[in-house]
Amino acid sequence: MTKQIFFSVAFLVLSIFNTIAQTDKNSDLFIELKKQDSIFFERGFNQCDLDYLESHITEDLKFYHDQSGFQDKNAFFENTQKYICSNSEQKPIRIVDTNSLEVFPLFNNGKIYGAIQIGVHHFYLRENGKEDVWTSTAKFTHIWILKNEIWKLSEVLSYDHHDPVVENPENDIEKLLKDNNVPALGIGIIENGKLTKVEVSGTLDKQTTAPYNTIFKVASLTKPIVALTTLKLIDKGLLDLDEPLFKYWIDPDIKNDERHKELTPRLILTHQTGFPNWRYMTESNKLAFQFDPDTKYQYSGEGFEYLRKAIENKLGKSIEELAEELLFTPLEMTDTRFWWDSGMDETRYAQNFNEKGEKIVTEKYYEANAAANLLTTVEDYGKFLEHLINGAGISKNLYQEIIQHQVTLKEYDFFGLGWEILAGFNDDEFALLHTGKDPGVSTLAIWFPKSKNGYLIFLNGDNVDKIYEELLTKRLYLGNELWNKR
Repeated sequence: MTKQIFFSVAFLVLSIFNTIAQTDKNSDLFIELKKQDSIFFERGFNQCDLDYLESHITEDLKFYHDQSGFQDKNAFFENTQKYICSNSEQKPIRIVDTNSLEVFPLFNNGKIYGAIQIGVHHFYLRENGKEDVWTSTAKFTHIWILKNEIWKLSEVLSYDHHDPVVENPENDIEKLLKDNNVPALGIGIIENGKLTKVEVSGTLDKQTTAPYNTIFKVASLTKPIVALTTLKLIDKGLLDLDEPLFKYWIDPDIKNDERHKELTPRLILTHQTGFPNWRYMTESNKLAFQFDPDTKYQYSGEGFEYLRKAIENKLGKSIEELAEELLFTPLEMTDTRFWWDSGMDETRYAQNFNEKGEKIVTEKYYEANAAANLLTTVEDYGKFLEHLINGAGISKNLYQEIIQHQVTLKEYDFFGLGWEILAGFNDDEFALLHTGKDPGVSTLAIWFPKSKNGYLIFLNGDNVDKIYEELLTKRLYLGNELWNKR
């Protein structure tokens, strides 16, 4: 009876395919369903977030498997707990072949109510301290239903299970991480303006599997957060891009230098203050101008801290309060913070390691720094990048200031407001990017305004060059061109 049900449903699905067209892979629907597949299986299957799993399947879920029979929602949930999530020491992992995905929309009176998604997925067995073992490959057909603007999985067909035939390149990254003494990798992919993939591989500390919502320290990727917070204040009329900041803050070290009157948000966001990166890195250990403001570029964390203090003094609010109000709450960035506050879940923190794979003692910070030390997840920062790519919620004129060539660094290399700008890509693409680097921390955020593509890379180790080379040259949008520009 089960086989009859399975083949009846399969026949029905194939019949539907004959009457509706596959959705274009650049369409909003395709990208949205690709995102749903990525997050649903990463959180629900790989990371065993059972609350998330249960809230994203329908009450009448039907699951058809060519080897283990038919399951309703209760049986599916019980089997997931029993066979998928009961033993963290030997954990089945599912990875989709993204190139195999196809999506077919379902309409009712011209209104979309669901979609059919088909593709190929691979299954692995993960054991602590060992490389993942590829166990099988199968085809799948999913029926997603759109209920109250939430996509839920309604029917699943998992079939044509067979043993591995060739090595699957999707999971080579686990070996690459171990070979280079970098425990964890977080990666987020944005396609056509939507966050479609959030994936965390490896371990927190060389032992504990890194969860989907691993918290990474992202170093200088703090600066784009503060930059956009500043621009939103400007957009609201609470600050001006070219407003002198000395009315609100003068650092005691430069109070006798009249050049402090020239400092503005624009000069700070474009790194034209004349400040060193950090005063503690200078012989005097004091803040001083190394050249006149607005004459050339020099990267400076001191500048961002100067901006933070001026804004806080002017508005009577901390940078944490402003970022929470303007970014974190609206974008639901619930796992992002400037320092180790009471909400920080240390059990999810990606510990940091040096080039030799030796653990670096975690330094906890208890006050905000506008230039460094942000704690966040791939999904949270992916939401931020998605927001930026889609206009950042600010006026078009101010948005253009972000991507305008404010300063020329060299040929095809510029700086805008808070972001480096690289030109000269194929198809007239250009990229805005920022990196972060601290002991045991290496991060990258990049976005392409023309195509609305982008990605994030978070790593918790120092020996990262081969990992970046693999990701950029083989897996990511225009990554080979980016790698050759380094």
